[in-house]
Amino acid sequence: MGVTMNLPNKITVLRVILIPFFVVFMLVNAIPYHNYIAGAIFCVACITDTLDGYLARKYHLVTNFGKFMDPLADKLLVCSALICFVTLPELHFPAWAAIVIICREFTISGFRLIASDNGVVIAASYWGKFKTVSQMIMSILLIFNFAGKPMYYIEQFFIYLSVVFTVISLVDYIAKNKDVLKETK
Repeated sequence: MGVTMNLPNKITVLRVILIPFFVVFMLVNAIPYHNYIAGAIFCVACITDTLDGYLARKYHLVTNFGKFMDPLADKLLVCSALICFVTLPELHFPAWAAIVIICREFTISGFRLIASDNGVVIAASYWGKFKTVSQMIMSILLIFNFAGKPMYYIEQFFIYLSVVFTVISLVDYIAKNKDVLKETK
């Protein structure tokens, strides 16, 4: 039995394919307008995240492949961007912030795996949506890296806001679903 490659799944695969291109344009500053190209790729990847889920739900095209790959693609994109940000000193992105965000992503992935094994579906929360939106805004600001002190402070604000929403969404997620961790015999 093969993987069902419907349109939402193809869009998810496209997002994964875009990641190495994003990383190259983000890190190779010898390429003219590299950060603008990286920014465009990142924005397209973010749009595909919304589009694949919308199409899968609207047209009843939800598959096991999509359930697995969609969140994995999101985490690969976010983690790739964070690692790029840490490696570029001009962005002033603290490594601790990347560690907090990446740890949250791995923790939630593990939590979802346990829930799935127990037949529990965990719905997304508003805190998770706030986290995602703040991380997208933060990422876009950092990728384009606009000059000037006001932009520096706006970027820093979104870094801290993203970390705060990341921690709140993690605590909220675990608190609402703590029963998933209980052992049943």
